[in-house]
Amino acid sequence: MAAAARPGPGVDELALLEKLLGLPKGNKYGVQGERKVPVLQTNNGPGLTGFMTIAAHLVKQAKKDQLLGSTAEEKAVVQQWLEYRVTRVDGGSSKEDTRIILKDLNIYLEDKVYLAGNIFTLADILMYYGLHHVMVDLTVQEKEKYLNVSRWFNHIQHYPGVRQHLSNVIFIKNRLYTNAH
Repeated sequence: MAAAARPGPGVDELALLEKLLGLPKGNKYGVQGERKVPVLQTNNGPGLTGFMTIAAHLVKQAKKDQLLGSTAEEKAVVQQWLEYRVTRVDGGSSKEDTRIILKDLNIYLEDKVYLAGNIFTLADILMYYGLHHVMVDLTVQEKEKYLNVSRWFNHIQHYPGVRQHLSNVIFIKNRLYTNAH
């Protein structure tokens, strides 16, 4: 029997994002449906539904639009990774899904510092939150196998304000050979 898919990203992550963005607490969140889709109750009009919609709204509310990308291309890349996060990372449930995600990301990050190239964006934040539970469970060998993912993940977890109460994932760098003779 297949493992049940993890519930989609939710209210906990939105609260982390809210804190990271320096927004005052007090947003009213709820969830709807079997998949527990987050809902944000706004003061004026209907609530906002959907993790990415609410996340982008919070970024705009905090007046940190640069997190959504500066150029049209960056914005598209950020959007692409947010969709990947919801469809692939949160949709994946098996060890095989996880392996494919890590392999894809490892290849993609080969020549990049951040998911949108050279700028830190919402995509990095939310992919970090989405992959945290995966990275915590990786062996040292697996972390070395996905070296680019490990480098990126370690960089993001040390970005000011991102990690918050989440556990620090340790990446051991063993030096097999030293220059000392």
